Amino acid sequence: MDQTAIALATFVHGIDPRLAALFGVPLYHYGLAYALGFAGVYAWFSIRRRALGWSAAETVELSILFAAAVLVFGRAFEIAVYEWDYYARHAGQLLSWWRGGMASHGVLLGALLGPWAFCRLRKRPLWLVLDELVVPGALFLALGRIGNFVNGEIIGTVTGAWWGVKFPAAEGFRHPVTLYESAKNFVVLGILLCVRRKVKPGDGRLLGHFVLWYGLLRIFTDVFRQYGKELLGIGRGQYFNAAMALAGLVLLALAARARRAGKAPLPSPPAGPPVTWRLWLKRAAFAGILLFSLAIPSSWTKGSLPARPAAAARSPALPPTAPSRIQ
Repeated sequence: MDQTAIALATFVHGIDPRLAALFGVPLYHYGLAYALGFAGVYAWFSIRRRALGWSAAETVELSILFAAAVLVFGRAFEIAVYEWDYYARHAGQLLSWWRGGMASHGVLLGALLGPWAFCRLRKRPLWLVLDELVVPGALFLALGRIGNFVNGEIIGTVTGAWWGVKFPAAEGFRHPVTLYESAKNFVVLGILLCVRRKVKPGDGRLLGHFVLWYGLLRIFTDVFRQYGKELLGIGRGQYFNAAMALAGLVLLALAARARRAGKAPLPSPPAGPPVTWRLWLKRAAFAGILLFSLAIPSSWTKGSLPARPAAAARSPALPPTAPSRIQ
């Protein structure tokens, strides 16, 4: 093993998950990943809005509903699926957002329901919005996994590979599975950009490709992940991954059927009324969501910070007041 490999093999994760503080409120790298992802969605649709025939207000409205739904359903999914044992005994802490904890499958659910609500309100074609959303969405998920790595959470299985990482609260060197997942999401982003050259958004094909490749490729990256809870010897998340891959195939089949039937994508209606002072209120609300996102830690961040310096030599052990499941 050469000197570079030896240096990498002795890498011990010691990155502080705290980014900064604002008026005494701690800000986190984990929350920064969400804020950048939401800003990316806004930037994408701001660039695309004239081609879509949207007003500036609609771009902000979609961004607000998308971000709010992601935050709500990402947290709700985490509690219901992974941490219910804890919160069933501490129901008074259900709204304690500062405890952190977000589930990626819940994030994806929110990423669907937020645009659905927008399309219902503004009477925009849902398939078109979702096809446009998948590109910034894939980037959002890739950044989110980098945030997970900064936190030192979502531990991989033990490995003897030279790129293994020693995390603060896990024995031995582990697969940096969050970086695998981030790289996978960048691959999905590349696939979508290639497909987009040949496919016009609006019939669900881009969405189908996103759902298919996200779920299918994650099955392979999650092989290296140490799940906290399993069902029939398989990590619970793997069932959702398989379901997503199957759903992607179904979406592609439905899109192909619609094309054979000669059903053209629905056009967007004309843009709404001219920009008014209400636009600035909506922009202020979106900025507020971005700032709020910065203050969101993961459950692992809040649980590990008090004991972080002393945790390097022992297995994960969260304080009694912190959830034990990390997603």
